[in-house]
Amino acid sequence: MDKIKVIAFDADDTLWVNEPFFRDTEEKFHQLLQNGMDLDEVTKHLFEVEIANIPMYGYGIKGFTLSMIETAMKLTNHTISAEKIQQIIELGREQMEQPIELLDGVEQILEQLQGKYKLIVATKGDLMDQERKLQKSGLLKYFHHIEVMSEKAEADYQKLLVNLEIEANEFMMVGNSLKSDVLPVLNLGGKAVHIPFHTTWEHEKVKDSDLEAKEYQQLHKISELREIV
Repeated sequence: MDKIKVIAFDADDTLWVNEPFFRDTEEKFHQLLQNGMDLDEVTKHLFEVEIANIPMYGYGIKGFTLSMIETAMKLTNHTISAEKIQQIIELGREQMEQPIELLDGVEQILEQLQGKYKLIVATKGDLMDQERKLQKSGLLKYFHHIEVMSEKAEADYQKLLVNLEIEANEFMMVGNSLKSDVLPVLNLGGKAVHIPFHTTWEHEKVKDSDLEAKEYQQLHKISELREIV
């Protein structure tokens, strides 16, 4: 850890609550459809549409809302009313307007680490949405740099390292996703800390075999980060 110069934090479900709002919106979407399918069926169809749309829309609430509209049209054989489409748009808007709920210990750990390391945010999602959440969070003052990525793969992290003018072994990533926050960084030779969140989007899950021979720290809560840096 002596070589670490930059500590990067994921945003959603690492700094603040995010995924439960998507699950809540999915339930409201299911209730709105009233098409005889149970919640799991509707969620499965919505997930398939979301994944297919990622290359076009990326991540975030806007793409999620468009995917809800597309799913509703498919599941109703294009008979859904304009009124219900408007209600789906309102579901997306309502989710965007949710207050920022910081996770326990986030601001305290940022206060402790600021000045000792260069702190940055490395997240993915819609640029405007993430900038809005960061502004509302009150955490911007702690970060030297904000990086909103379209993806968080090895190539994206490598580009970030070049921009930061550091080597991989001088970089540590902290996040709730093994797929996006841990594995790509380890593969580049960096350090990673996994802090699981109680709800994980299906797209971010990995197989146990993907973690074989991978060395990373796993913490129960972000405040424990002070014990290892």
